[in-house]
Amino acid sequence: MWAKLVLDGFQAGLSWLIVLKKREAIHRAFRGFDPLIVARFDRADIERLMGDAAIIRSRAKIEAAIGNARAYLAMAEAGEDFSDFIWGLAGGRTISNSWTKLSDLPAQTPLSREISAALKSRGFKFTGPVIVYAWMQAVGIVNDHLSGCFRRTGA
Repeated sequence: MWAKLVLDGFQAGLSWLIVLKKREAIHRAFRGFDPLIVARFDRADIERLMGDAAIIRSRAKIEAAIGNARAYLAMAEAGEDFSDFIWGLAGGRTISNSWTKLSDLPAQTPLSREISAALKSRGFKFTGPVIVYAWMQAVGIVNDHLSGCFRRTGA
């Protein structure tokens, strides 16, 4: 879940096609999204990443990914499991919405604003409510497949 949140932060302001084309390079540059490794990245690592044309070279996003690894680990050190924390805010189950047309889908919800605020209070960056809602959809916290969609099974 943490790795996907990092990728969603890199996507902010860009198309998903850019992220998809650079996903493998980002994965490699961030050492498999291992928060234990990423949290130890220093200024030299930031400069190395800024020079890597294969990834999205946004200093703010790179620094956020490193800071988010540290925030993730701080939660763990405090006895707070990231996945349990997020699913707890979501009520412990997938939220299935009943949208009938794409124009009904929101960009953010009260829950994505709540999760965003909770993450930010723990030091996370690039976790605004719109990014968080897209992430919630991608990791299965929210099922926003339209009512008639063949992918809506189990909703």
